Amino acid sequence: MEIMLIAVVSPVILCEWQLENWQVALVTTMVFFGYMVFSILFGLLADRYGRWKILLISFLWGAYFSLLTSFSPSYIWFVFLRTMVGCGVSGHAQGLIIKTEFLPTKYRGYMLPLSQVFWLTGSLLVIGLASVVIPTIGWRWLIRITSIPGIVLTVAFMVTKLMGSLLASPPAGPVALLPHRYLSHVHLSPYFIPESARFNVSTGNTQAALVTLECIAKMNRSVMPEGKLVEPILEKRGRFTDLLDAKYLRTTLQIWVVWLGISFAYYGVILASAELLERDLVCGSRSELEVVVTVGVSEESQSPCHCQVFAPSDYQTMIISTIGEIALNPLNILGINFLGRRLSLSITMGCTALFFLLLSICTSSAGLIGFLFTLRALVASNFNTIYIYTAEVYPTTMRALGMGTSGSLCRIGAMVAPFISQVLMSASFLGALCLFSSVCVVCAISAFTLPIETKGRALQQLK
Repeated sequence: MEIMLIAVVSPVILCEWQLENWQVALVTTMVFFGYMVFSILFGLLADRYGRWKILLISFLWGAYFSLLTSFSPSYIWFVFLRTMVGCGVSGHAQGLIIKTEFLPTKYRGYMLPLSQVFWLTGSLLVIGLASVVIPTIGWRWLIRITSIPGIVLTVAFMVTKLMGSLLASPPAGPVALLPHRYLSHVHLSPYFIPESARFNVSTGNTQAALVTLECIAKMNRSVMPEGKLVEPILEKRGRFTDLLDAKYLRTTLQIWVVWLGISFAYYGVILASAELLERDLVCGSRSELEVVVTVGVSEESQSPCHCQVFAPSDYQTMIISTIGEIALNPLNILGINFLGRRLSLSITMGCTALFFLLLSICTSSAGLIGFLFTLRALVASNFNTIYIYTAEVYPTTMRALGMGTSGSLCRIGAMVAPFISQVLMSASFLGALCLFSSVCVVCAISAFTLPIETKGRALQQLK
């Protein structure tokens, strides 16, 4: 939701504070910078102190600074506060880690890609709200409204934790007199989102892991198997050097290359759309493109202030392109589960490279939009697969750090993309497309030659 929120708010603040284009772009860059720095930090902390705590902190942090942004008195404050939001959002990846560590091996390839549907829902919600809120009560109220989910999640985390603590150690007094059946729902779910049982076992907290697993068994109307949870306790956890250990060195380096390239291509497609549509004017479809390019541009938008407030049709275009991100989700799920993570990723990366080159073909407006739609679907599939692979390939003791460092490098690609899409593409259109395509080819080769295939592989606890 964060990047989509900035996308719909940017035209408004551009006019309100009379900003230059590079100042608007700086907002997105600083969000990525905050994400890049704190992604590694949160990964280290999550491997040492737990995924649940970091997830709670990230929700609280993100909601707090997002709400403060709506009161920004100036552009400088806006940039600073959105940077802080980016720092908090970087911890949300721990939710995927928890989900990965709970899912059985045979279901991970099906359930994890479905997370993209909720990502899409959040983006569509922001676009829909923006089309109603910004023209009526302004962008500040849009930011306040979009802060509500983070606030609700934070409250849910804290309330269920408190109720779980009361059940575990009932205090004396009126609360202790409550019949146990009234607290049975708490017993079934001591936390809104429980701590990873794998993490608890790896730290020696087998009792907490058993409580969580027993709750899950009751929810599924099943019983716990007999036996004890036994696992060596490791004091050294979440160390950066573990990622570069001989066993994982090649995997880590190739994963970093893929993450950087996928992010570079994803944000490159988004940011290059305007430049690509403008180029299509040369191909003889000017009358069609003028509708796309000038839609929503009034006399006010042509003022010296260069205000370009979105029209209803602009929001519709954003919705269509966003929906494209799940167009290949069914095929992506089939590829992940039947072809494997490596082969599936190398195929979609190779197709991404091909479609970047196809953009150089002189075509109609509809054809160009079709290419862009397909590219959005491909790069979203790439993200799905690499998220799953990264969460599966590392052991529990370094899984969050592995995801954190990968997410950090991902933001480097995102910060470089604007200079290629909006600067190099203006100077050399074909050169920019060839660069995007070349990076995707390198990523495809890197994905295909990854040393470990995680399809059907149980999650590793120890290095």
